[in-house]
Amino acid sequence: MRYRFGACELRPQSRELFVDGQPRSVEPQVFDLLCLLAREAGRVISQDELIAEIWGGRIVSDSAISARISAARRAIGDDGASQRYIRTIPRRGFRFVCAVDEVGAERNSGSAVTATVEQHIRFTRSSDGTHIAYAETGSGYPMVKAGHWLTHLEYDWHSPIWRPLLDQLSRDFRVVRYDQRGNGLSDWDPPEYSLECFVDDLAAVVDAAALKRFALYGTSQGAAVAVAYACRFPERVSHLILQGGYEAGRLIRSSASERSEGAALITLVRNGWGKPESAFLKMFSAMFIPDGTKEEIDALAELQRMTATAENALRIREAVDRFDVRHLLANVAAPTLVLHARNDSVHPLDQGRKLAAGIRGARFVMLESANHVILPREPAWDVMLPVVRDFVRVPHPATPA
Repeated sequence: MRYRFGACELRPQSRELFVDGQPRSVEPQVFDLLCLLAREAGRVISQDELIAEIWGGRIVSDSAISARISAARRAIGDDGASQRYIRTIPRRGFRFVCAVDEVGAERNSGSAVTATVEQHIRFTRSSDGTHIAYAETGSGYPMVKAGHWLTHLEYDWHSPIWRPLLDQLSRDFRVVRYDQRGNGLSDWDPPEYSLECFVDDLAAVVDAAALKRFALYGTSQGAAVAVAYACRFPERVSHLILQGGYEAGRLIRSSASERSEGAALITLVRNGWGKPESAFLKMFSAMFIPDGTKEEIDALAELQRMTATAENALRIREAVDRFDVRHLLANVAAPTLVLHARNDSVHPLDQGRKLAAGIRGARFVMLESANHVILPREPAWDVMLPVVRDFVRVPHPATPA
């Protein structure tokens, strides 16, 4: 039995910890603590349970517990500020928030573990010092997936919403993706959220991955980020794919009724983020995956809990609602494919049409779906994937430098 997460591997039988493939020495109690948290990934471990498991029920001080948690974080490259792996849940305990692969064991139905994926997670710094987590899977022509709301580099491989797309893309391309600032494994407390910052984050990932030229895939808010990046670095983007995106955010484009809906969504986020039975989750699910199954809706709730706090979600939401790339569309030089679901209620079809109309020579494909995130069982899935594959494979004129 071994536990893999991020760049780390725990081997309980030999009592070894490896980080980036190199053995790392840790105290026995710290090793036991890491094993407990990894084994119970996704579940909050109370202080009482921690004491019973690690200290055999003996009375220990809060400072002793804090010291062991700090040592465990240091051992795996975590810290109390970012809490990328070990999250402190105030007044409740601790939760291992990184998805874990159990190697050499069958998966239990309630486990947070899935089949091993050949994924390499690394970190880079954006221009303002924010740490951005990125990962690579697959091989072939490089494709960068722009960051967007609600991703987690590890947990996405457990998600019935995101894994099918990642599996398919990784079969054909070298996929580079990242968690945007304030989200997933990237820094949760960046100094700023803005379109410029999000573009800087994408640029930092591209440079860290040593990509010279690649296809850029932007979905939802990531479409605006992709457009802005393609205008700033036209020589690097060979193909631009925009799905479910918009030219102007809700606060820029919206009518009074849309602004009212946006305010209601903000209130629901503040009060219901990550709560499976909350009114927010029902509204959120109805917008993003109205045709979602119970498993998919539950996965959406878990994704909320894993990826961001309610406060971060609010800050990100408020920032992306102010994105405006209308003035940039005419400057996009890369061959562009725009996909949009006919009945998308997150960003209306009209926004997809405007993106395509504003970009010279862009191809527009309407998907017969009501889901903002296209699901594998719907006919639109069988349209979307071949179109994306063929678009990137077809030779296009060189992008001017």
